[in-house]
Amino acid sequence: MILLRRLLGDVLRRQRQRQGRTLREVSAAARVSLGYLSEVERGQKEASSELLSAICDALDVRMSEVMREVSDELSLAELAAMATLSEGELLRPVLEPVPLPAPGADRANNMSPKAAAMDVVAA
Repeated sequence: MILLRRLLGDVLRRQRQRQGRTLREVSAAARVSLGYLSEVERGQKEASSELLSAICDALDVRMSEVMREVSDELSLAELAAMATLSEGELLRPVLEPVPLPAPGADRANNMSPKAAAMDVVAA
């Protein structure tokens, strides 16, 4: 299962590390506890939109950039998950087949095939 909070945490951690900043620096700038920020980066906690905004401000990065990177990683993770499915699973029908009436079943009801077809269309 792909967890969005893990992808988001990975992106936030990479952003912080690219800047050469510590958890302590970013947590102080975002006004969030160091432990909580660490849990967000490790994908153990869901970041609210307010918290995410504060972290992005502390990292001086637009939230849309972070979300775009998360979206790109999500797309790659979904493709990787699809690639691991066996061919049989990809071809499995979504709906169960509907049994068709046996030939001549309309005649058993004393109805001509043309009348039966008109009855179906009317329904």
